[in-house]
Amino acid sequence: MNVHVKNQLDVGAKLPVLTKRITQAKINAYAEASGDFNPIHVDEEFAKQTPFKGTIAHGLLSLAYLSEMMLSWVGENWLSGGELNVTFLSPVKPGDTITISGHVIAKEMSNGVPRLRVSLEAVNQNNNKVVAAEAGVSLN
Repeated sequence: MNVHVKNQLDVGAKLPVLTKRITQAKINAYAEASGDFNPIHVDEEFAKQTPFKGTIAHGLLSLAYLSEMMLSWVGENWLSGGELNVTFLSPVKPGDTITISGHVIAKEMSNGVPRLRVSLEAVNQNNNKVVAAEAGVSLN
């Protein structure tokens, strides 16, 4: 477990903040990695004709950044015992900067193993919430 985490286990403790700038290049790279070439993500001309008026990032790209933050916070515990419930609230577009933050909302024991529940959110540069999530992680 990350040494910094030991001091951040109390209810109300804040998680480290992660900020990511979204670019069309990152969206295209995610399309390549995932095989999801939906034109809303990769075809600017098509996307201009939609209500979004341009391309949008894959929801799972934002989710990957939430997971990256959790991994940096609790390390391998996230990989072996993490779970995430997510609500996508608004599209993320090229040029957006999203900031992911969170705090501990519960500390409990499960089969003798400490488990944390955390509230996470991602906001864009205009402070509009684009993703809300709750995560659980066992600290074995």
